[in-house]
Amino acid sequence: MLHDLVQSALHFIESLGVWGILLGLMLEVIPSEIVLAYGGYLVSRGEVSLTGAIVFGTIGRLVQQVILYWIGRYGGRPFLDKFGKFLHLKPKHLDKAEEWFNRYGAGMVFTARFLPVLRQAISIPAGMARMSMLKFLFYTLLGTIPWAIIFVYLGHTLGENWEQINKIAAPYTKPLILISIVLTAGYVLWKVLSRNKNAK
Repeated sequence: MLHDLVQSALHFIESLGVWGILLGLMLEVIPSEIVLAYGGYLVSRGEVSLTGAIVFGTIGRLVQQVILYWIGRYGGRPFLDKFGKFLHLKPKHLDKAEEWFNRYGAGMVFTARFLPVLRQAISIPAGMARMSMLKFLFYTLLGTIPWAIIFVYLGHTLGENWEQINKIAAPYTKPLILISIVLTAGYVLWKVLSRNKNAK
């Protein structure tokens, strides 16, 4: 059944081209890595352009995160406790996202983009904390663009073998995760030092 759902979603994406990539990521019925890699596969077949797949993939992920931000801002935790299951967000994932956001601040909106599950969930506590929308968009784009480029490029490179994306992507995504953690640690350190300086 799950395989049939994925196949149906991929046929839908293929039929709409770059708009299918955008909608597939915005709704995320299947993981973003699969949608982006499939978008790369469509590039290899000449059905969409490389630039179009990356741009529309980035927009699709951005729109999805803005929707989650607004849900967090206006619906809050009660709404998510009731309807989170329809967004594939379990209470334990929301708890972890809230904990990380409250501990490390806005920088987590960037870092979490490279971590499974948290990449969606982190937008919700950002909305609940009423984080500046401009700052939210900046950090989200900063984490989304390289993710889109990597998976579309790998899908394009793999061609007919694009389904091996999870096996092939690890050497590319691990450095991104490490870089994001280092940048977030630097951000947290800067915030702490600034707070101590202002307290004097």
